[in-house]
Amino acid sequence: MKCIIVDDEPIARKGIKKLVDQISQLELLDSFNNAETASAFMSTTTVDLVFLDIQMPGINGIEFARSIPRHTLIIFTTAYSEYALDSYEVDAIDYLVKPIDPVKFRKAVDKAITYHSLLMDEEKKSVETFEDDYIFVKSDRRFFKVNLKDILFIEGLKDYVIIQLENQRLITRMNLKSIHESLPPSIFLRINRSYIVNKNHIDSFDNNDVFIKTHEIGIGNFYRDAFFEEFMKKSGGVKGT
Repeated sequence: MKCIIVDDEPIARKGIKKLVDQISQLELLDSFNNAETASAFMSTTTVDLVFLDIQMPGINGIEFARSIPRHTLIIFTTAYSEYALDSYEVDAIDYLVKPIDPVKFRKAVDKAITYHSLLMDEEKKSVETFEDDYIFVKSDRRFFKVNLKDILFIEGLKDYVIIQLENQRLITRMNLKSIHESLPPSIFLRINRSYIVNKNHIDSFDNNDVFIKTHEIGIGNFYRDAFFEEFMKKSGGVKGT
């Protein structure tokens, strides 16, 4: 995958380059200290993946991400954790907080590599059939039955959704909005622009995040009131502060 680094801090660019150089599937084309020069470069060069800082002079990372071509993937690299929810709004692959953990960096890149191969894949995948308690997912000329009760959550990215099961991920070509409209609201709840969760698998939550097994998923501002209304009316509890 051809990638670039966009960060106004020289030390940060050097650190990310070191991590990139350790992954053979990545080819670093160039590094930039602002969004404007990166945008000019991308207007003439195909870039598969951008490692993007958020707080930069001029155009910030979130604004720049909104102008990036839909086929180019984004991994945010920032010192500020409070922008994590904003990253969902621009379909970012992942959000890494500095100093960047090499293990988390590798995990984010692996996810980007998977998505990139899907975007390049001519073999389309789709959810073909919805029933009351299961769906059939088409993949590689086969149909896989997925029981709704076994779905932990569904993540959307561009034209694909990931159906996360206990020990398996199914990646299928479908719009998140479309699959959400087809799922029973008694079981599934959308909690941000990129995630639908199975309410029966929520282990715990706080004012900002939902926890399912080892997964931590942010609650979007737009969806927060509906989320707490759904759970507070059932538990009779009072939302904390």
